[in-house]
Amino acid sequence: MENKEKIIEVQNLVISFKTDHGILHAVRDVSFDLHRGETLCIVGESGSGKSVTSKAIMGILAANAIVESGTILYRGEDLLQVAEEEFHKIRGHKIGMIFQDPLSSLNPIVRIGKQITEATLINSNKLKLLYDDLISDNLIAYKNCLARGKIAERKVWNEYEKDVIDLKKKYNSGDSKEELKEKKSLLADKKKAAKAQMAKIRKETKEASIPLKEKLKVNKAEAKVKVKEYKESVINEYNEKVKAIHAQGLGKEELAKELAQAKLDKTNKLKITKAEAKRRALEIMREVGIPEPERRYKQYPFEFSGGMRQRIVIAIALTETPEVLICDEPTTALDVTIQGQILELIKKIQKERDLSVIFITHDLGVVANMADRVAVMYAGKIVEYGTSEDIFYDPKHPYTWALLSSIPDIDSKERLDAIPGTPPNMIYPPKGDAFAARSKYAMKIDYEEEPPFFKVSDTHYAATWLLHPQAPKVEMPKIVTERIKNSLKGRKEAK
Repeated sequence: MENKEKIIEVQNLVISFKTDHGILHAVRDVSFDLHRGETLCIVGESGSGKSVTSKAIMGILAANAIVESGTILYRGEDLLQVAEEEFHKIRGHKIGMIFQDPLSSLNPIVRIGKQITEATLINSNKLKLLYDDLISDNLIAYKNCLARGKIAERKVWNEYEKDVIDLKKKYNSGDSKEELKEKKSLLADKKKAAKAQMAKIRKETKEASIPLKEKLKVNKAEAKVKVKEYKESVINEYNEKVKAIHAQGLGKEELAKELAQAKLDKTNKLKITKAEAKRRALEIMREVGIPEPERRYKQYPFEFSGGMRQRIVIAIALTETPEVLICDEPTTALDVTIQGQILELIKKIQKERDLSVIFITHDLGVVANMADRVAVMYAGKIVEYGTSEDIFYDPKHPYTWALLSSIPDIDSKERLDAIPGTPPNMIYPPKGDAFAARSKYAMKIDYEEEPPFFKVSDTHYAATWLLHPQAPKVEMPKIVTERIKNSLKGRKEAK
C-alpha cells in the first residue's frame, strides 16, 4: 500500500468535548493514512474514539466538540480549516458515510425511492452546477479565509472556557472573600484578554478577505456570462435539430418520436429530470442487490428487513459516487448471516469502484474479513497499527491480545478471556498507559509514563513498554497463540 496514492492523512488529531463535568478527552494524538483502494479498519471498545474520528473527517462533530490540534488532509486540503460551503462539495460527494443503525438513518414516512433520489434532485439544475463550478475556486478561497478566522476565534474562546473550568475546580467552601474576589478578577482579566485577541483576529481576517471578495465579485460576473452562453448554445442546438427533423419529411408518429427525443436531449443538458434520477436510483438499487427495484422503489423503510434497509443506506451513500466510504459499525444491528452479506457487498462495490474504505468496528471477526490495515484504538489513542497480517498473526499490545482472547472460536479449546474492569474516565485521562489498570502485564512504568510507538516492522507499530529492550520477556496468552497456530494451519491446508 505504501506506493499507492494517499487519499486521507490524519495527523496528530486531538479532539475534546465540553461537558457539565469538565473537558472529556475523546481523541488524543491520533495519526493514520488511507490509501486509494484499501480498507483501513479502526477497532476498539465503545468510547475509544473511533466514531469521533470518523465524524471529524465528515465535519459533523457535535457543537460542544473542541478540535484542539492536528490536521485531516483530503487530497492535500485540511478539512479542519475549510468553510461549510467547501464541505458541501466534499461531504456525500467525495466522502460518503454509512451509519450503524439503518432504521434511524432513514425517514420512516418517506418512500425509499424519494430518499435515494433526494441528493440527485437537489443538485439537478445543471446551469447552477456549472455556475457554482466556475466560481468554486474563488468562493472557496474567500469562505475558507473567513472560516479560518472563525476557527482561530473559537480556539481562543475554547482556551478561555477551559481556564474557567479549571479555575472553578479550585473553588472550595473555605475560600475567603478576598480569595474569591481574586479568582473572579482573574477570570474577568482572562475574558477581557480573550475578547481582545478575538477582535484582533476578526480585524486581520476582514483585511485578508477584502481582495478575495473583490476577485470573487469579478468571477461571478464572468460566470453568469458563460452560463448564459451555454444555455443559449443548448437552445440554438435544439432549434437547429428541430428544423433538421422537420426537413426529413417523416411520418406523423416518427416525427413526434424524433421531436420528443430532441426535447429530452435538450432538457438533460440543462437539468437532471425526475425520470433520469429514478433511472439512476434503480440502477444503484440493483448494484446493491435489492430485488425487484421497480416495486421496492415505492415502498417505505418499515417494509424492508434490517439487511435490506442497510442496502438502501449503502445505495444512498453511493448516489454521488464518492471515492471514500466511511462505514461506522454498519453490521452491528444485523444478525450474523446478514452481516456476512453486507460485508461481501461492501467488498464487491469497493473492488468495482476502486473505493477507499474506513471501516469502524469493535468486532475483530469483521476486521479479519475486511482489513488491509488495522488501527487498534483504546482511550482515544491508537495503541497498535499494522497490516491485517501483523495484527492477527503477530499482535504486540496487551489490549490487542485481550480483544483476540475474547472472540468466540470453534477451533479453540481455551476458555475465553473477558477484559477486566472498564475503560478509564476520559475527563481524567490516566497518566501512563491507559490500559495499564486492566492489564495483567502492566509494569510500574505503565502507571508513570505514556509509552511511545515502538517499531516492530516497516508496517507494524505498537505503543507498549513490553517492546522496550529492557522490558521483561512476556509471552502472549495461550488462547491467542493457539488461534494463530490454528489459523496458520488452516491457511496451509487450504493451499
